[in-house]
Amino acid sequence: MEWKIKTFNELSNDELYEIIKLRSEVFVIEQQCIYEECDGKDKKAYHLFGEEDGEILVYLRILEKGVSFNEVSIGRVLVNKKYRSKGLAKKMMSRAIAFIEDNLNEKVIRISAQEYLLEFYSSLGFVKVSQVYLEDGIPHMEMLYNNL
Repeated sequence: MEWKIKTFNELSNDELYEIIKLRSEVFVIEQQCIYEECDGKDKKAYHLFGEEDGEILVYLRILEKGVSFNEVSIGRVLVNKKYRSKGLAKKMMSRAIAFIEDNLNEKVIRISAQEYLLEFYSSLGFVKVSQVYLEDGIPHMEMLYNNL
């Protein structure tokens, strides 16, 4: 698998299409979540994804301070349904954290995590910092990674 991290303007049309298609498959169809997919944040994001033979297996986006939170944030984390339970999400999150620390020189990361993923994100060093709340009808909580 080849790992890529690109700004919006560096994405090819095919890559952008596949990213939006996969996000819609996972969040809208699979999780039955109606939300605004094109929220304007993609243009300000770093897009991290793992690709094999032109197919995206895993994806997330990294947003700089001030776009979603006061801290750098990670969102739209997903694994293509065919490739789950292989540890790819953990590898991708570790790459994202390293990119944020090494390239953005940030040590604090905030996420809005689905509640059922508390253990997963905790294993990466994130700590729950809010009560559970509904986001697009799905229980979420804010979590913070702090490597200061």
